[in-house]
Amino acid sequence: MKWTNTRGFTLIELMVVVAIVALLAIIAYPSYTKQVQKSRRETAESCLMELAQYMERYYTTNMRYDQDTAGNAVSLPTTDCTQNLNGFYTFSFSGTPTATTFTIQAAPAGAQASDSCGTLSIDQLGAKTPTTSGCWTN
Repeated sequence: MKWTNTRGFTLIELMVVVAIVALLAIIAYPSYTKQVQKSRRETAESCLMELAQYMERYYTTNMRYDQDTAGNAVSLPTTDCTQNLNGFYTFSFSGTPTATTFTIQAAPAGAQASDSCGTLSIDQLGAKTPTTSGCWTN
């Protein structure tokens, strides 16, 4: 029986390709997760802006931030935006709103907890924290 010369990949060549793919994955994955965190942070910023706008409409209706005209305490609404980030951010008041002030915060949770920007917040004046460069997009 005569063996013909067949062409194909050797095990060594295959292992080199696997090693290269693994190396690329090791380099790309941290960059990917950082971009996902940044995307979630920017969505949380949008949610905070939406909630701040809600509070301004609430003030326009009730002439105060802390309660309505019947004396019921204000609470943040559940929006599609905040529900989409459920498990990644918790939205709440930072402290208790007063008649003239409020601060809303987005505290990172779950996979977002390692985000370097930490808790994001906005108040009735539009002041945003943290003020670290790159934490707020605008």
